[in-house]
Amino acid sequence: MDCHPSSTLTASAATTSFDALRPRLFGIAYRMLGVRADAEDVVQDAWLRWREADQASLQSAEAWLVTVVTRLAIDRLRAAKVERAAYVGEWLPEPIVEADEHTPESLVEFADDVSVAFLHLLERLAPEERAAFLLRQVFDYDYGEVAEMLGKREPAVRQMVHRAAERVRQERPRFSVPADKHRDLLRKFVAAAQSGQRAAIRALLADDVLTLGDGGGKVAAVAGGMHGGERVTNLYWAHALRLGPRLQYRIATINGEPGLLRYVDGRLESANAVVTDGERIVAIYAVRNPDKLVNVQDCHKPGASAV
Repeated sequence: MDCHPSSTLTASAATTSFDALRPRLFGIAYRMLGVRADAEDVVQDAWLRWREADQASLQSAEAWLVTVVTRLAIDRLRAAKVERAAYVGEWLPEPIVEADEHTPESLVEFADDVSVAFLHLLERLAPEERAAFLLRQVFDYDYGEVAEMLGKREPAVRQMVHRAAERVRQERPRFSVPADKHRDLLRKFVAAAQSGQRAAIRALLADDVLTLGDGGGKVAAVAGGMHGGERVTNLYWAHALRLGPRLQYRIATINGEPGLLRYVDGRLESANAVVTDGERIVAIYAVRNPDKLVNVQDCHKPGASAV
């Protein structure tokens, strides 16, 4: 007979409370760090601390857990920034490619502002500034709550969020494009890119289109990216001429938005987050570092059914 039923119930309730908040906690950690494994480690560390906490004395499980995850992520990001300063080439976040849009680890908590382009921009913010901005602007905590989570005074938090928001607005053009229209444009691009029709490729690219590639020093990537419709057209045209039928593309959901997976000889070569204004492609963020592609689901292989 169990002589400690209350402790069993408490442990069960603790697990239930944590699991209910896990998607949000992972969403915060991933946005802060841009690496799935690092985000999972932070959430796991928070779980271990949660198990040892005096939960009965807490006014809000969510506030406590979000505070722990945020502070752990800030510490980890400080260390990561040192490592990323020595990274070879452009650093892009590890993409999350979904098998479907309703998986347990789906982007329900990521529904706004989790794109690769957005996370790349957030790399320019200091760790605490990034945390304040995300908690207020994306997760909608009020300034007082954010101040408590960061252990700062509210006026300081308001200033951090304002400064970060201004920087994001200045450097990030916003496009609201329905997913179906986004996918239609990608289908046209795939047809042009696989067939090597140079004029068709060029017609789908904005004049000031940007491509950024992350090879991590393990595969080739153009330093500083590539700008301009003609240069980017020549890049994709050359790929088609050189690789022919060895080259394949698939449309997939990458960080909550339609994007492209590119395969060479049936092996995943890159995950490409594609930004569009609804008419033409304005930016392509190509994650080519093999270490960042290991979590892409097998169901996205070229032989699988089309998205």
